Amino acid sequence: QVQLVESGGGLVQPGGSLRLSCAASGSIFSDNLMRWYRQAPGEQRELVATIISGGSTNYADSVKGRFTISRDNAKNTVYLQMNSLKPEDTAVYYCRTVVGGRIHWGQGTQVTVSS
Repeated sequence: QVQLVESGGGLVQPGGSLRLSCAASGSIFSDNLMRWYRQAPGEQRELVATIISGGSTNYADSVKGRFTISRDNAKNTVYLQMNSLKPEDTAVYYCRTVVGGRIHWGQGTQVTVSS
């Protein structure tokens, strides 16, 4: 059974930083593609960042240059470092992976950017 648990969200002022963590347990392998999504109130869930085996990464244009996705395979944890945060980054952030053809989501962590 795969479980994903996000943490690290909170309230931050514009221009601030947060680091989100997604701890995975169960049958997770180091070459599993991992993704961060976010969903703002009244909006569709959107893809924010992807990390694949070998460490290659991709980002949504809206976060490119500000967010960094990384992984620690020894800890089965994926991170999302978020810098220069803007009010429009406010959302619930989720991590996602696919194992054995089945999609797994975490429960989400709230990020609020406000002065």
